[in-house]
Amino acid sequence: MSVPSSRTSLTRLAPWIMVLPSVIFTVLLIGFPIVYVIYLMFTKWAPGSSFWGLPFVGLDNVKATFKDVLFWKSTWITLKISAISLFFEVVLGTYLGILLSKSVKGIKVLRVLFFFPAIVPSVAAGMVWVQLYDPSLGFLNYVLQTFHLPAGTWLNDPESVIYALSIVDIWQWTPFIAMIVLGGIQALPEDPYEAAYMDGASKTQALFYITLPMLKQTILIALMLRSVDMLRIFDTIYVMTQGGPINSSTSLNIYGYQQGFLYTSMGKASTAMLFLLLIVMTISFLLTRWRKRYV
Repeated sequence: MSVPSSRTSLTRLAPWIMVLPSVIFTVLLIGFPIVYVIYLMFTKWAPGSSFWGLPFVGLDNVKATFKDVLFWKSTWITLKISAISLFFEVVLGTYLGILLSKSVKGIKVLRVLFFFPAIVPSVAAGMVWVQLYDPSLGFLNYVLQTFHLPAGTWLNDPESVIYALSIVDIWQWTPFIAMIVLGGIQALPEDPYEAAYMDGASKTQALFYITLPMLKQTILIALMLRSVDMLRIFDTIYVMTQGGPINSSTSLNIYGYQQGFLYTSMGKASTAMLFLLLIVMTISFLLTRWRKRYV
């Protein structure tokens, strides 16, 4: 009787034993950094300090961060560049995904080439675009002047730098959205289209009344994936402007980096990063609720 009983217990424990490595990995990789950032937020860190045992300062770091004008400006810049980029990436990505779903000669090669910007490292893409945006020798101003249009100041103007950075992000990540939409289109059933065409529907009507409504779930998932990544934007901005000019492109990630590694204020950096984590989780939660309720 004891042998079957032990086998039953082992069978029940088997799923937990199998997931245990991933649980340990998740705790070490995600849980511990978050706990330590929270610890730094309530302590005073200085270069050369020990790992633990830092002086407790209560809410001083939180108050100092929330009183910092640059912190709130960085929050606004993060939301602004994310909103601009995500809007155009979703609209253009959906449109291009529909175009790439057409069966024409050479479409498979075109899909591979179209996805190329998404696999380029952001640092490399940023360095290329810095050259394109150069006010004196950049290709973009050369094209504008060829058509007798005024040259742009791009990254050097506080008014235009956000839009210039958004163009880079849109160029790089619109193909990512398009590929997700393309996968969604290829998974759509044929029956609704056949029924619609038998009733005399045009292709435009099929697009707006069948394709797009059935793609809402796919588009929303693509938006969720991109919004989480977009709000954490760092490498492109750091390579192209380092937050300038005059902090006009300082996102929350750039702000946290500057406070932590340039000004050695780990408490303010930790507060900013936890605030950014809260923003990301809030937007993800709202998009998830929206998807469950309306899609």
